[in-house]
Amino acid sequence: MELTRLALKHAGSGSTDAESRPAGTEHLFGQDPRIFQQGFFNFFLIGIPDANGGYQDSCQAQDLLKSVLNLLRLFEIRICALLAQVPVPYPSSHHRPSTMEPGRPTYPNRIPSFNSSSGSEPEHGLLLPHPSSPFARNTNRVSGSSYLTESRSTISAKFSLTPDPNTWGSSIYPSDEPEPDDPLHDPDPKRDRLNDSGASLLSSRSFSNLGCLIILVLGLTALFLGYPLIVHFNRIEQSRNGGFNLGGINASGQIPEMRFASLIDPDTSSSEYTHKSFSGDKDLVLVFSDEFNTEGRSFYPGDDPYWEASDFHYWGTNNLEWYDPSSLITRNGSLEITLSRVANPESNHNLNYKGGLMTTWNKFCFTGGMFLASVTLPGASNVQGSVDVGKFRSGWAWSYFGLNGACASEASIFGLLTSSLPPFSPQWPYSYDACDVGTLPNQTLNGLPLAATQNGDEANGGVLSYLPGQRLSRCTCKGESHPGPIHKADGTYVGRSAPEIDVIEAQVSGGIGHVSQSGQWGPFNAEYEWLNTTDNYVIYDHDVVELNSYKGGVYQQAASAVAITNQDCYELQTGCSSIYGFEYVPGFDNAYITWINDNQASWTIYAAGLGVDSKVEISARPVPEEPMYLILNLGLSENFGAIDFEGLTFPTTMRVDWVRVYQHEDRINIGCDPEEYPIAAYINEYLEAYTNPNLTTWEQFNQPWLKNSLVDQC
Repeated sequence: MELTRLALKHAGSGSTDAESRPAGTEHLFGQDPRIFQQGFFNFFLIGIPDANGGYQDSCQAQDLLKSVLNLLRLFEIRICALLAQVPVPYPSSHHRPSTMEPGRPTYPNRIPSFNSSSGSEPEHGLLLPHPSSPFARNTNRVSGSSYLTESRSTISAKFSLTPDPNTWGSSIYPSDEPEPDDPLHDPDPKRDRLNDSGASLLSSRSFSNLGCLIILVLGLTALFLGYPLIVHFNRIEQSRNGGFNLGGINASGQIPEMRFASLIDPDTSSSEYTHKSFSGDKDLVLVFSDEFNTEGRSFYPGDDPYWEASDFHYWGTNNLEWYDPSSLITRNGSLEITLSRVANPESNHNLNYKGGLMTTWNKFCFTGGMFLASVTLPGASNVQGSVDVGKFRSGWAWSYFGLNGACASEASIFGLLTSSLPPFSPQWPYSYDACDVGTLPNQTLNGLPLAATQNGDEANGGVLSYLPGQRLSRCTCKGESHPGPIHKADGTYVGRSAPEIDVIEAQVSGGIGHVSQSGQWGPFNAEYEWLNTTDNYVIYDHDVVELNSYKGGVYQQAASAVAITNQDCYELQTGCSSIYGFEYVPGFDNAYITWINDNQASWTIYAAGLGVDSKVEISARPVPEEPMYLILNLGLSENFGAIDFEGLTFPTTMRVDWVRVYQHEDRINIGCDPEEYPIAAYINEYLEAYTNPNLTTWEQFNQPWLKNSLVDQC
């Protein structure tokens, strides 16, 4: 405080030089406030005057000065912010040449930092005072202090402003000053007329602008509209079988949701994605495969997306085994189906044997194409005491489900069934779409035709057929519970049925392994003789293949041939695999079925072989048009002949290396509920009939027989 009072006193009395003291400074804030400023800073910069007219040591004053300078710098920042960043002008002698118009105020530039050694301007952005300012005249009184010189000049400049902002050299109205972008904010039609009228749609700039816009619009349209449409219309839509199969539940709702990327097994080599037709020059494309490479797969219900093992006794053919899911497993890159003897029958539903059967029912189906499987047959190819297949007499039969008794226990069966109809329904083995006597029980109406009552099954008094009639026939009255569809020509229902195509039914005869390859049909030809003229079938190697002497019985008619197998490809021989299968085109006209034995065409039946038979008054039967599913099984039955139990070895195993399905590229048709042959709604309506193995007849299900227009009033 004492220093402050001395400073004020010294400032009020002027400097030590009386002649430099301006008149009229009796008051510190007189007309010229710079007098006070000069005295104040002389006090700090030069020192405190003593009694002898000299000055005391100024160290204390200089320390205080540093603090004041810091405060003044902060004060300068505040002032600049309040003045909207309007810079303090240079003194007139420091004004730089103006490039602005006459009458316009000039804009001084900030200067770089001061360098005492070079004389350059200061970088801190402060403005230096006018060199002739009275505040600078005493700076030489402290010699050797460039810092003090800089400080005095800088601080003085901060307060060299008049009260009127208009005199500071800057406009306080920014709108008065032109800016480079002002024309954009202040359009002038008169000024811009020439530029505007000079535009042209035919200029390169116009074309480039329009071209960019067009490309942008087309690109966005293709991305957000075109691409989704292309993907939608070009993808192959797979049937969900009336439900959410192949990634969800099946049509019956029995299988839990599962996620699978493709019907084609990733382990299938890309070289197997196409296969040449056995009955033509065209290639077929792969639509389904299973390589069975994953170790330890289970086929209990719900465990696998495509296959499901059965758990029941197949009493229809008097099988000796119980089909148990534990008999099927994948091991060493193959599916193994084992037939074994059980030590304790009570633990096996009172049956002595246990076998395995699994299907793709209601999971994977296809219509038309080629089915191939690489198989090692069970047992040996030369079992003694086997019975020739042509001599068995019983005929009911889903023989692809049971084991052909003539092959002792060394028999394996592959089969295809429709996915739409259950075992033992009044649909097997029909393949029929006509409204005539062929749809009626026993193929007769009022005891006619006579050919249906004689020269039939010798074991049943010569009767041709014991079939109960085609339940879902073309004769079904409108309004009955029929899955459809309807013929557009006459409004009648399409006849629905459950035909059967057997890939192989293995047997041993005369010490040589054979396979029966057949199709099952209904209604029946007279005497079970299909139209087997040389124009209607082909045998490709008569040394290997011959027509089967068995032609049928009261429950089925068979078009069958017997082929010699590769004798090494048995479990107890070298264990190699042999390829079996068939290729078919459904329908009439150019339809056919070609069977494959040891990867060679075995024999072919053409649709003409299933043509009209006037003797029994039936129409032509089509090569199966229903969607088909796959069956793999190994079982044991005495229905078709005696079994040499002493010569059997248990357990015995059939191995399936892989299964593949191909179709013509322009005729891809997979799914168990196709639009042409819908069945999902029908299955859901009668679900118990498809899932309860204890229901053996349609009558046990307490369902009425549908009305037939030939015998009932519709």
